[in-house]
Amino acid sequence: MINFGNYNNLKVMREKEYGFFLDGQTGNTSDDILLPSKNIVQKEKIKIGDEVNVFVYRDSQKRLVATQKTPKACAGDIAVLKVCDNTEIGSFVDIGLERDVLVPFRERTYKIFVDESYPFYVYVDKTGRLAASLDIEDRLSVDSSLQLGDKCNGYVIGFQSNKTAVVCIDPDKLGIILKDEYYSSLKEGDYLKDLRVIREYEDGRLGLSTRGDRVEEMSSLERSILSYLEGNDGYMSFNDKSDPEDLRIVFSTSKKNFKRTLGTMMKKGLIRQDSEGTYLIK
Repeated sequence: MINFGNYNNLKVMREKEYGFFLDGQTGNTSDDILLPSKNIVQKEKIKIGDEVNVFVYRDSQKRLVATQKTPKACAGDIAVLKVCDNTEIGSFVDIGLERDVLVPFRERTYKIFVDESYPFYVYVDKTGRLAASLDIEDRLSVDSSLQLGDKCNGYVIGFQSNKTAVVCIDPDKLGIILKDEYYSSLKEGDYLKDLRVIREYEDGRLGLSTRGDRVEEMSSLERSILSYLEGNDGYMSFNDKSDPEDLRIVFSTSKKNFKRTLGTMMKKGLIRQDSEGTYLIK
């Protein structure tokens, strides 16, 4: 039986000027599958009666076609694919074949843009054609070799009701970022680099953070505060009494980290503060 959207070992039955016909495994020669010349990697190695390993899919006319070229994903895979077009029937993604794969409207769980890449689940639809979906959370693996403290990259694929971000860790692992572990605004489709593994939950999900470790984060925040002060004549209205949401928006940090960093900077003699704000000591 032919495994659509995947690799098959098929017997070479006959040769034509435009390619080879492979055994369609139905006992009927009219069901044999064409391996077009353009899809052959090494034609000189193909002999009648031999078996060849090929990827089988349906072309635009719903005919089964074989290729020796390597697709970017097989049916059942999760892969990062580039969006080629957004149309009235859905989006199309490049899978490395001459025919792009449809992402039906019902499978677009968030807005996607042409020439951008996102993680998709590739499947065979009811017509036997390859299709792709952004609905991948339940298909992501919780079996990861990442350890606490490791860094990784991933795509935001959704949010829970408590604003926890759900992440597809490259290439197909499941992670989450609690609201307190990210300070900048996130949206579905965002690609995040250098995420830090801070927790492993009982169900295998990895807890991630956009923040660096404490020393690294404070050093970065100190540079941001100095830059802000230098660009505003040595003054800012923010101090250790400022609203946490304002600090999140302007400095992408928590109030706890902001207060801690201000204290360190005052000990260094870099700044002073009062009820009106913070001042750079020149």
